[in-house]
Amino acid sequence: MTILIRGGHVMTPDGWEVLDVVVDGDVVAAVGQNLEAPQAEVVDAAGCWVGPGFVDLHVHLREPGHEWKEDIASGTAAAAAGGYTLVVAMPNTDPPIDSGHLARFVAERARLVGRCDVQPAGCITLGRAGEFLAHLDELWDAGVRIFTDDGDGVADAGLLRHAMEYLAERGGVVAQHPEDPGLARGGHMHEGSVSARLGMAGLPALAEELMVARDLALVRETGVRYHVQHVSTKGTVELVAQAKADGLAVTAEVTPHHLTFDHTRVETMDPDYKMYPPLRTAEDVAALREAVRDGTIDAIATDHAPHAAHEREVPFEEAPRGVIGLETAFAAALAALGADRDLLFQRMSVAPARISGADRHGRPVEPGIPANLVVVDPAARWTPQTFVSRAENSPWRGVELTGRAVATIQEGRLTHRDVVVG
Repeated sequence: MTILIRGGHVMTPDGWEVLDVVVDGDVVAAVGQNLEAPQAEVVDAAGCWVGPGFVDLHVHLREPGHEWKEDIASGTAAAAAGGYTLVVAMPNTDPPIDSGHLARFVAERARLVGRCDVQPAGCITLGRAGEFLAHLDELWDAGVRIFTDDGDGVADAGLLRHAMEYLAERGGVVAQHPEDPGLARGGHMHEGSVSARLGMAGLPALAEELMVARDLALVRETGVRYHVQHVSTKGTVELVAQAKADGLAVTAEVTPHHLTFDHTRVETMDPDYKMYPPLRTAEDVAALREAVRDGTIDAIATDHAPHAAHEREVPFEEAPRGVIGLETAFAAALAALGADRDLLFQRMSVAPARISGADRHGRPVEPGIPANLVVVDPAARWTPQTFVSRAENSPWRGVELTGRAVATIQEGRLTHRDVVVG
């Protein structure tokens, strides 16, 4: 297939220029002005930004085991609609991805039905139970490079140390869901003034910060590459900043919802504001935004967590945690950080591709690179009412947004174009 992207602001190795881009097969064939490509599919990119496709380090595709919430087909279609060409699939499925054959299943299923590349993450512990190490050797041989028990942190420091030592030798990434289970037990929102006013059990910021501090001590000892998932507090930002200053191989991500909302939203008792880690204070939100701008936080990752409608039709305390975010991530990031296209592509494409080791993604646009691209319109206004995702648990449902993906190209395949649902 040949695709001609006409007249967009293109992110090249030399900066942004208004250019045409020709995709032929699975590569970028030409970048220049007034290009012609007979019989090509033409994408009008006037006023749009053209850059490397977005990469999400943290997505729940729910397959295997919970396909009634989402599956690889629907989840990757949602990803393509949001401008993503690669997502990292979390392993808290049923069964959990704790052995090589399960990782291969996810990867192969994605090749058959997916609308973007899928890189399966593997568990750190067997069954995510926190008692024994997962089959790390099998997972590594199956191509897994990011290891996490996401949904839970690894509480046993000795067990985590063994995993870190093993993965440090191979160059793998330990990605931690940083939440001390004792401090977090029974909580439903941030522990603070709002939880006190509502009389709701809270999760203190210390639950996150204590685990990150402990893990960083282990990183100093083992030298492993360590990634902090869904950072939510100012204190964690300070810990990550100091670790980077000390030369540790530490990276971090933040979600669009933690860059946008604070804990006062929970006063609505709307389950679409129930997420883990919970929404924190306005001071935390400001610290997270600044950390994205200064590079302390490397990546924006959605933590896309689909749930069925009936699961959310319960009181706030009984609702499952997490929200979807693939289709609204660009608009949310644009609103939170402003129209800094270099910053947005660095945090949504370049850095996450580097962290995941995906060298076919996150590259400035030039001839010869793999054709993994996104065209986004930073001025487009739209209001999501329904979603490409099978789920609709989104705090942005019914909210007017600015910025959306016009077209997504994965390995030369046009996986999304000009479709706004809602």
